[in-house]
Amino acid sequence: MVNLEPDMEVVAEATDGNQACALFKRWNPDLALLDVRMPVKNGIETVIEIRQQCNDARILMLSALDGDEDIHKAIEAGAAGYVFKDSTDEKLLPAIRAVASGQRWIPDEVAKRLESRRLFEELTPRELLILNEVVKGLANKQIADVLNISENTVKWHLKNILGKLCVADRAEAVAVAIQRGIIHLN
Repeated sequence: MVNLEPDMEVVAEATDGNQACALFKRWNPDLALLDVRMPVKNGIETVIEIRQQCNDARILMLSALDGDEDIHKAIEAGAAGYVFKDSTDEKLLPAIRAVASGQRWIPDEVAKRLESRRLFEELTPRELLILNEVVKGLANKQIADVLNISENTVKWHLKNILGKLCVADRAEAVAVAIQRGIIHLN
């Protein structure tokens, strides 16, 4: 827990994304500090809902997730900053102050992750569906049956996935997708 400065006050604490949205609406705080991974509604969905309630909401994401896709989605959803959970008070307090005052906060390690994202082509929604089935250990035929498509279509998408992720096989695709935050294991 952060030792807050005398001019900072915690007005509410939520245990999940739905509660965070409700508490934001009730208290309208100067800043919401959210985790990317929350129960019920994840942090990205929570940012989107809060920003719909209050377009100028100031939101700082705090997360253990350092995948470039997680960071990109949080910023794209409307978070003004992103810091890692292992940040010390010396790193976290300036981030809180900056975002609360209306500035963006993207530390160097986060900026590097975002920059690395540009090296990769984005996966299509269909490719993401197929990749999620690969994570479950399904064979091409099983994926085809689950998604009601041909096995050749699955193979074609897998070829595209491997190329976009710059990997040689399915196992490496899964590892890279997890590391980048494209998919999450539940």
